[in-house]
Amino acid sequence: MTTPVCTSASRAAVFPSFSSYVRARGPVLLRTARSLTANPSDAEDLLQTALTKTFVAWERIEDHRALDGYVRRALLNTRTSQWRKRKVDEFACEEIPEPEPVPAPDPAEAQVLRDAMWRAVLRLPARQRAMVVLRYYEDLSEAQTAELLGVSVGTVKSAVSRALAKLREDPELAVAA
Repeated sequence: MTTPVCTSASRAAVFPSFSSYVRARGPVLLRTARSLTANPSDAEDLLQTALTKTFVAWERIEDHRALDGYVRRALLNTRTSQWRKRKVDEFACEEIPEPEPVPAPDPAEAQVLRDAMWRAVLRLPARQRAMVVLRYYEDLSEAQTAELLGVSVGTVKSAVSRALAKLREDPELAVAA
């Protein structure tokens, strides 16, 4: 069995459908796409886009002997469009811009505030102090605090509210903050 020789004049007979054209010429066209891109995956995407454009225009292409040229032109035009649309995120410059250093908080100042807060909590009445410690230092819920102290949730809410009001008015905390 002899294989038909594909000459320019006989291509119309050899490629009666788009599928037969892609099967026969796909590897050659992929090499062309790879010459236009640095990445093999990008080349495959580029070829797929160009073949999609060719498929859409298949019925309008009068001379199927010029299909390779049509696809090559679609490859080139698509690659040019991609190149023009690309987003440039990097710019060359002489100096690398450094972010302004953010001053770290002074640990001594934070410790002064914690000490002042603890002294203010110690000045609260015993019941309020217990509720504030359980709620904010031990991170218990209002229900857990109420159960632990044997009081209602409403009692915890009102006592903690009064304790926080006292802490807001504490003169030592106003100076420390």
